[in-house]
Amino acid sequence: MQIITFRSHFSRNTLLLMFLVALVIIGISIWKYDLVATVYFRDQLTATGWIINGAIVILFVLGLLRMIAIFLSYGREEKATARFIRNQENEVEDPLYQVPAGSIIASRYRVMERLHASSTPINQGALAATLLASESTRTSFPKYISNVLILTGVFGTIVSLSLALLGASDLLEHAVDVEGMGLVIHGMSTALSTTITAIVCYLFFGYFYLKLTDTQTNLLSAVEQVTTTYLAPLFVVEQDTTLYEFTGLVRSLQSLVRQMQESQKVVARAETRLLDAVDEYQNQALGEQEKMDVMIELLRKGFRLPEEDE
Repeated sequence: MQIITFRSHFSRNTLLLMFLVALVIIGISIWKYDLVATVYFRDQLTATGWIINGAIVILFVLGLLRMIAIFLSYGREEKATARFIRNQENEVEDPLYQVPAGSIIASRYRVMERLHASSTPINQGALAATLLASESTRTSFPKYISNVLILTGVFGTIVSLSLALLGASDLLEHAVDVEGMGLVIHGMSTALSTTITAIVCYLFFGYFYLKLTDTQTNLLSAVEQVTTTYLAPLFVVEQDTTLYEFTGLVRSLQSLVRQMQESQKVVARAETRLLDAVDEYQNQALGEQEKMDVMIELLRKGFRLPEEDE
């Protein structure tokens, strides 16, 4: 596990941080409720502020829900990847033991296994690029919301200032026009409220969108590290690897030849000793034969036996 640089609880920790920051913002809003009510709810001559602020909040909530769903999905992927790494470290017979079949790491393992079985060259760079492209599509909507939020605040400010200018024009046409003055104040208040809403939503959403990209990078980096560390030695056959294995085979053959040569020398020495022993045995046999002939001759003379006819 130590050889893989991977934070297995990054998504969960980010979700907890998001929840705590949201609680802090809600707590501040409750604490300063009078200020919030003054800016957003009191003395609203038109529904312009509510409409623009509502649109900003709706976009913010939709993007936030999508980010939370992606965080939860990446949390499951992190657990699957951590489980796969433990299986490899513990040398479990089935590498996908207790690893969800639909996880990224399980899919990567099956793809490399199938390519290896079909004798197809495995290009890890192509696999990594495909995975990155696939995962990038999941964050397109949060990215769009992050880019649009600040623009909605600018749009609200422009609309609100337009209302203020209308009120100012009415005020200029009449020496004393309370309605025009109220419209000017309302326009400035609406501009302030929409700007505050957009900035707060953008700061919150933008920060956690960056954390989302960090989570994605953390997961994809772990998948590629696992591929390089554990899967490539099993499935990837490259020219350099083949040459290295062939070199090892040649070295093994050289060692075997040396052992055979040593064995041949031992056999040759044994053969020489055996031939010497055979020669010695033959010499001894000839000597014994001569002694036997002498003994027979002595016995024949001692018992005065006739000589054998040749």
